[in-house]
Amino acid sequence: MPSSKNISAAYRLARSRYAELGVDTEVAIRHALRVPVSLHCWQADDVRGLETPKAGLAGGGIMTTGGYPGRARNGDEMRADLDQVLKLLPGKQRLNLHAFYAETGDQHVDRDELEPQHFARWLGWAKARRVGLDFNPTYFAHEHANSGFTLSHADPAIRKFWIRHGRACRHIAESFAKTLGSPSVHNHWVPDGAKDAPADRFAPRERLAASYDAIFADKTVNRKLCVDAVEGKLFGLGSEDYVVGSQEFYSNYALSRDLVLCLDLGHYHPTESVADKVSAHLQFHPRLLLHTSRPIRWDSDHVVILDDAVRNLFLEIARGDAWDRVFVALDFFDASINRLAAYVVGTRATRQAILGGLLDPSLALKDAELAGRGHERLALMELTRSLPWGAVWDELCQREGVPAGADWLKDVARYERTVTSKR
Repeated sequence: MPSSKNISAAYRLARSRYAELGVDTEVAIRHALRVPVSLHCWQADDVRGLETPKAGLAGGGIMTTGGYPGRARNGDEMRADLDQVLKLLPGKQRLNLHAFYAETGDQHVDRDELEPQHFARWLGWAKARRVGLDFNPTYFAHEHANSGFTLSHADPAIRKFWIRHGRACRHIAESFAKTLGSPSVHNHWVPDGAKDAPADRFAPRERLAASYDAIFADKTVNRKLCVDAVEGKLFGLGSEDYVVGSQEFYSNYALSRDLVLCLDLGHYHPTESVADKVSAHLQFHPRLLLHTSRPIRWDSDHVVILDDAVRNLFLEIARGDAWDRVFVALDFFDASINRLAAYVVGTRATRQAILGGLLDPSLALKDAELAGRGHERLALMELTRSLPWGAVWDELCQREGVPAGADWLKDVARYERTVTSKR
């Protein structure tokens, strides 16, 4: 494991090396630490939620596989796990909550009746730790979602239920923002779709647009505090043939209603580049919400690693200097490995990709390209792959007082031995 002395020595050499290409590593470190990354609460409990009693089937393409011991069983255990995770992460963090993590005690409060008070313990935790809160309506795992349709359901009563839920959640997100002094990104994703070819693709999309219009018609919500986003998908479990809220649907809907469009790395065809979509969408959309995830042949939400998809996503943002136009969040869940380790691996990989983008010698690359020296551009791009970014990362961690390298594994093992193994 790297010593403090070795980290500092390696960083001095790395800083010099990057300076030769016109990159200031000090600026990159400071910027990488400032970019907020919103952790998803649902990795801690395998997307089970805290509702009492359970309202319905999981459904909607939400499925966590694996049986690693130590799953958080209640809100207190989730928050304790998150506390441990935060100790191992550098940079600015947020927390992303789903609506079915409301804590209502022994009383069952249906989703269309949720209020800010049902998230008081989450809010208190976030305030004490100076962590911002983001929010999501939960349009799955409920008896009114078991058909595979929610906001686009043919039954007006079911649609009205989910409209009330969406409206309630916007007020909750706004309350988070008011209390914490930080806007809450409020992301809508619905599982609506069909396993096999439907006879009518028009009507569900018409109903979905109308339902969203009804949700966002509530003008009492301050949209600067509750930042509404919508998220599309290629397919899911039970919606293999037809997804009502496709990428095309949401891109147009967001643009026409002045909402934030969400791009999830797992929600596209395996050969599509999400990085390439960033510069295209940002010609027209003011902002984007980015979900880092890792699909393995399908939207399986594997733990994020520093693969090409994640690297290229943040490289594209850096080259376009679009940091102030994107929100960064995580969306993966894996019950086959230690859940805290999954958090740390995925979150650190995301911030490593952010740092990698900021360390890119973009000016030199663009100059070569503009001058028609394609060979030089290509050679420099290849060179960046072998530059000592890891030494810069270790220095970043050391400055933040968190373990560098893989030293954090000892903390996870200790927590497992003393806490999660006793659950």
